[in-house]
Amino acid sequence: MGDMETKQTKWEELSISNDFLFGKVMQNPELCKELLQRILPDLNIERIEYPELQKSINMDMDARSVRLDVYVRDEKEVVYDIEMQVSHTKELPKRSRYYQSMIDLQLIDKGQLYDELKRSYVIFICPFDLYGKGRHIYTFENICKEDGSISMGDEAVKIFLNAKGTLDDVSDELKAFLDYVAGKKPKDAYVERLEEAVKEAKKNREWRHEYMTLLMRDQENVKKGEEMLAKLIILLSEDGRLSDVIKVSQDKEYRQELYVEYHII
Repeated sequence: MGDMETKQTKWEELSISNDFLFGKVMQNPELCKELLQRILPDLNIERIEYPELQKSINMDMDARSVRLDVYVRDEKEVVYDIEMQVSHTKELPKRSRYYQSMIDLQLIDKGQLYDELKRSYVIFICPFDLYGKGRHIYTFENICKEDGSISMGDEAVKIFLNAKGTLDDVSDELKAFLDYVAGKKPKDAYVERLEEAVKEAKKNREWRHEYMTLLMRDQENVKKGEEMLAKLIILLSEDGRLSDVIKVSQDKEYRQELYVEYHII
């Protein structure tokens, strides 16, 4: 789609790489199942279902809320979280770790054995190469550092897809989907169905209203963040902490620490 979309994109201009629209299109179980099969061709997924916690995980009042784009499980109770990730943020690997931990907490009830945790996949679809090696797909599982033949056995898998890969490392079917994410025209029947689903989704007035509401909320949060940072910079300047003024503009974690220190949050 040329320049990849952010949430500022107008509803009429959205395409599959917008996380909101992607989540709506993937509510079609056949389209979602086919995508999972293309990403994970060794699996034989007969059917998928959408658990109740599909949209948001929030463990307690102090926890960071997690909104999942697509959260499904198959007939073997294997869990899949598929995220459309447009922004190239350096924290993406650690975010995948956080998502997986939150999903695990939802999958096991108090008193249950840890062995009852099911296999889970956290999948990020990106229009950029997170690791810079030209691959279309990077799959991570926990392996013994001293002996690569030993798997940890936690059954937690993280996958990062790169729509701009250059290597011949995936099937033609998966590449057709990734090319579509990158803005190219549909090349096979499945991607053509996705394209039609995108067009139909944009006719849904309820979804359009939901998107606009989220967009306004995002804009309000950005404005609030800018106001908080401006207040912090003034307070730091008054205290003569000029080096911290520079640091808080670059370091998000340090900025949060000083927000607390100055009772801004």
